[in-house]
Amino acid sequence: MILFGIDHLLQQSEQIKNQRIALVTNNAARTRDGISSRLALIKNGFNLVCLFSPEHGIEATGEDGKSMPNGTDALTQLPIISLYGNTLKPSAEDLENIDLVLFDIPDIGSRFYTYLWTLTYVMEACATSNKKLIVLDRPNPISANLSLAEGPMLDEDSASFIGRWPIPIRHSCSLGELAQYFNTTKQLKCNLTIIPFSLCERTDFQPDWGNAFVATSPAIQSFESMLLYPGMCLLEATNISEGRGTKQAFCLAGAPWMDSKKTAGLFNQLGLDEVVATPIHFTPIAGKYKDQQCNGIHLTIKEPAYFQSVTNGLLLIQLIKALHPTTFEWAPYCTQVNPDGKNHLDKLLGIPNSEALFDLPLNQFIASITKLTAVNNWKNEVAPYLIY
Repeated sequence: MILFGIDHLLQQSEQIKNQRIALVTNNAARTRDGISSRLALIKNGFNLVCLFSPEHGIEATGEDGKSMPNGTDALTQLPIISLYGNTLKPSAEDLENIDLVLFDIPDIGSRFYTYLWTLTYVMEACATSNKKLIVLDRPNPISANLSLAEGPMLDEDSASFIGRWPIPIRHSCSLGELAQYFNTTKQLKCNLTIIPFSLCERTDFQPDWGNAFVATSPAIQSFESMLLYPGMCLLEATNISEGRGTKQAFCLAGAPWMDSKKTAGLFNQLGLDEVVATPIHFTPIAGKYKDQQCNGIHLTIKEPAYFQSVTNGLLLIQLIKALHPTTFEWAPYCTQVNPDGKNHLDKLLGIPNSEALFDLPLNQFIASITKLTAVNNWKNEVAPYLIY
């Protein structure tokens, strides 16, 4: 069983206990024993004075993309300042009576999962207000094996809160490593300390840790959802359900008009030995096609160590579009940070005019995405900032 950054902090930090501490966190942040990080800190004598919460709120149950209010934490009675509501960044006033900021939020290894970008805004705020920031690091649950990293690299012309700065979609790093990388490359000048995790290899996946799975947001209810997410989340930009409103979000793709048997059959003929599609019917209780039966497919990953999730998602969209030319559509995806939902695929992929890729014939499309998902010099670029 691994030791997270929070576990090491609890063992070694008498000198900071009496400082006025703000914690950026949510309910997914637990110790190795499954205790909420914020509760463990208080029980161990740390002087927590306020909490900051990311998208989905402190309970990690808020609906995707919906504004979260400030409030009071039911677990600790501490005030909560939302960083996914009226603001994305702590203000100088928020930090005025704070000596130290801790950050402890589990990530799932994808550029468009917003907790990373909340961290970057916290780094900027701490730099501006001259506050020390300690990141309590956690492993990448879909592995930090850099050979599995997948692009595209973000084009800053397509930057947004689901991708501020250039990294691959599947980045294969921990948040602590990315914090160090951005602190230098973006010259943030944050007084930054990383408390590493231990007893985990870069090639390990979440099931290898020996810890119980903890949902990181409403749609991420399993390791399989995490691993499929970097590719299947691209379905958000279409009129295909990505399985939100079921217990298998991102493991499913479907719509009332989809030919499930033909889609599964042709997908399996692509020769992706590490994943298999099975025809399925499902009825979401939220999201697209709420309370409507969808015909679709269920994806089962056979070889996680070789599975390329972004490539998988791109190929699946192209296949569904080709099979359903009169019913498939690109669609807006409205969120707090993109209220009209326009150009959502550009923001997810991090490149402009991305829908045009899917107008190519299949053989040209495959050649294009091979180049598109290449991460070029990412391994060498991030190497000086790696911790593990």
